[in-house]
Amino acid sequence: MAQAANPDLEAWLRALVAPAALTELGALGLCVGLAWLLTRLLGSGLGQGGHKSVLFGRRTFDGVLFPLVLLGLAMLARALLMRWLPLAVFKIAIPVLLALLAIRLAVKVLQAAFQQTPLVLRLERSISWLAWGAMVLWVSGLLPLLLDELDQISWKMGEARMSLRTLIEGGLTAALMLVLALWISAVIEARLLRSASGGELSLRLALSNATRALLVFIGLLFALSALGMDLTALSVLGGALGVGLGFGLQKLAASYISGFVILAERSLRIGDNVRLDNFEGRITRINARYSVILSLTGREAIVPNEMLITSRVENLSLANEQVWQSTVVSVAYDSDVNLVMRLLREAALNQPRVLREPEPSVALSAFGTDGLEFTVGYWMADPENGNLNLRSLVNLDILRLLRENGIAIPFPQRVVHTRPA
Repeated sequence: MAQAANPDLEAWLRALVAPAALTELGALGLCVGLAWLLTRLLGSGLGQGGHKSVLFGRRTFDGVLFPLVLLGLAMLARALLMRWLPLAVFKIAIPVLLALLAIRLAVKVLQAAFQQTPLVLRLERSISWLAWGAMVLWVSGLLPLLLDELDQISWKMGEARMSLRTLIEGGLTAALMLVLALWISAVIEARLLRSASGGELSLRLALSNATRALLVFIGLLFALSALGMDLTALSVLGGALGVGLGFGLQKLAASYISGFVILAERSLRIGDNVRLDNFEGRITRINARYSVILSLTGREAIVPNEMLITSRVENLSLANEQVWQSTVVSVAYDSDVNLVMRLLREAALNQPRVLREPEPSVALSAFGTDGLEFTVGYWMADPENGNLNLRSLVNLDILRLLRENGIAIPFPQRVVHTRPA
């Protein structure tokens, strides 16, 4: 077999240095220019681009569409030239373009679906080595020989005959189906989440997660079918999985179901300020299993969605953004009560963030041990700008006005009686 392949290799090498190869190079260069122009026109016409675009990538050459268009034009040029010329350049160009297309498709889809993670980077390198290795075997003529040898390594699985070649081909088909499923789900997710916010973002996120799970499941079924597996055997696996969910995975299943309930009912939305178990913060992410709450101090809490359903959660992002706040002041018993109440109301109204309607209220709330206790209550409409800072400003103004009007703030006094020895 190796000797039979040598004349073909020698003929190809002679054709590669022949003058006709220049014609092939010119045709290939023309294909590159046309592919670049068509991709550029499509990108500008559709308004695509950016690092999240699988088809277009960051630049014209960086996406999947450019090698796809170039491969189509190269195959068309090969079909036209092979009628008049012995081909040599296109015997290399077609496998190279196929390998480039496979690498671009797998890498761009993985980046769009899973972002830049260490696992994705390792998969990208593995896919590149596999694609370029297959290209070298194809060009050198060793690929058919290798496939024949792999086909000889076979075994029986039930009634079906399996070989190492069919296993590899099935694995590649399965990988292709999963990549296509991830690509479609990434495109749908980008469309759904574009220009969405608040409750609409939560609902679209629920649809995106459900769509991705459904497409990956369908892709997995096609992948298993391509591997030659009997899908009826999955019924037994589904029953065992149901038993496992019923006993060992109750919490995990409850968190996933709770996540879809939260996103569908929109009881909690991305951007809401909530308090859960004395932890207060803003919801920044709602995933299928857990949600992320970011506090004002920069700490993040990863909360299983089951807790958000079964526990008491205070949603501080109300439909009515007006929030009531109060502070307590103690003055001496001999103070002018009317003057004190007027000064306390004035101190609250001196702050621009305090609402005039409803107006602040001042009440004599208690007769304290050391003095009269007044409660100053007021409303604000921007709690996201902070609560403590406004209370501090009101207290500072109260302290200033009381001192200017000679009203004393009593301090604790105790009378100590001593017995003679």
